[in-house]
Amino acid sequence: MTPIIVSNHGGEIMKTIIHVNQHIIKANAKNGTNNPPLTVKTYKKGINCHEVAFIDGIVIHRPEKPLGCGAKVWIETQEPVKIIR
Repeated sequence: MTPIIVSNHGGEIMKTIIHVNQHIIKANAKNGTNNPPLTVKTYKKGINCHEVAFIDGIVIHRPEKPLGCGAKVWIETQEPVKIIR
């Protein structure tokens, strides 16, 4: 797979959220599958993948206010993100 860059287009600051989908990890273990458990989300789209690279970001643990998907721990960055596979 050719790497995909999720970046800030036209100088627009775009927050990217990266999180691990624990339901996919459990389903992979149960079913012997290898579906991509990482989700890279911007306000425009979400991409599932196995590997992602980024330069700068913060890890957030917020159990009292999870993401809409239920994630309580995630990474946020405003820098370009490279989806490797």
